[in-house]
Amino acid sequence: MAGDILVQRRQTEATTAAAQIGATFEMWEHPDGQLAPTLDIRFQIIREIRTFQPDLVLTHRPYDYHPDHRAVAQLVQDASYMVTVPPIAPETPILPRDPVVAYFPDLFTRPNPLRADVVVDVTAQMDRIVRLLACHASQVFEWMPFNQGVLDQVPDNESARITWLRQWVEDFKAPFTERYRDRIIDVYGAQAESAIAYVEILEISEYARSLGAQEKQSLFPFVPQ
Repeated sequence: MAGDILVQRRQTEATTAAAQIGATFEMWEHPDGQLAPTLDIRFQIIREIRTFQPDLVLTHRPYDYHPDHRAVAQLVQDASYMVTVPPIAPETPILPRDPVVAYFPDLFTRPNPLRADVVVDVTAQMDRIVRLLACHASQVFEWMPFNQGVLDQVPDNESARITWLRQWVEDFKAPFTERYRDRIIDVYGAQAESAIAYVEILEISEYARSLGAQEKQSLFPFVPQ
């Protein structure tokens, strides 16, 4: 599936997922696999950040397997400071300070592995995470299994699909827990660590506002400080 049909389907899936958590979203019209870190898109991101005025921006790291992800990382990095500069995209009022920018987790090691600045225990949220991912059926039950050569393993039955997806998510997250075990102990303590099976790891970008103790408490109140 491709083209306008896929675009409409992905938008419907995103709408369903967003509704489950009370979120709003915008879907920009940049073709898959063709994103480049251009000035036009940089200004688009600057205007969006200024308009939305987020406390926290989540994006990819510059080291990623997908060229679109790398482009987004570069674009957000380039926009981070510029949201405070009046002559840049002057039609949208500047922000008094840039937001905190955090990178989604990955296991890539070159040129630099992910730094675990924020560690969130998501063990108790796994069912919800799986249900939200299941909303993106064209991704998790079709494209990704096809791309990984396991499409024939995806069940037809909805209940069995959720079970299959739960295992896929657990297999995906388990290496993060192992790699950052020492950091988990630092944050949650050795006694609590044994009950933590799955974590979300975030690295804070050095190109945006730093994450001080007070800011960390505000943005991540559910994480031990």
